[in-house]
Amino acid sequence: MLDPVNANLEHYLDLLSTRQKLVTSNIANASTPGYRTRDLDFHFEFITQAEGGQPNIIEPEGLAGRNDGNNVSMDREARLLAENTMRFNFASNLMRGQLKMIRSAIQEGGR
Repeated sequence: MLDPVNANLEHYLDLLSTRQKLVTSNIANASTPGYRTRDLDFHFEFITQAEGGQPNIIEPEGLAGRNDGNNVSMDREARLLAENTMRFNFASNLMRGQLKMIRSAIQEGGR
């Protein structure tokens, strides 16, 4: 671990990866009878979950179910997918900037 900022970015990226897997699983099971949407409370997990712990997978409340018991909303999942992509791009750009600063400090220190 380089510093707390990078540790937080790493944790954030791990949560984004977990959410990406959950959303793609929800999409893949959109036609599976009885399948229930899975997600994580992103804000709660980022603020309270210690590094390295497994995120708590939840079933979001208030989603309308169909007659077959499936409650996957493709609109919701598409929105989460887009949101996750934006968050990942933002976090990876921050991480890239942090690494660039470290690389610059190392190169300057060698002169």
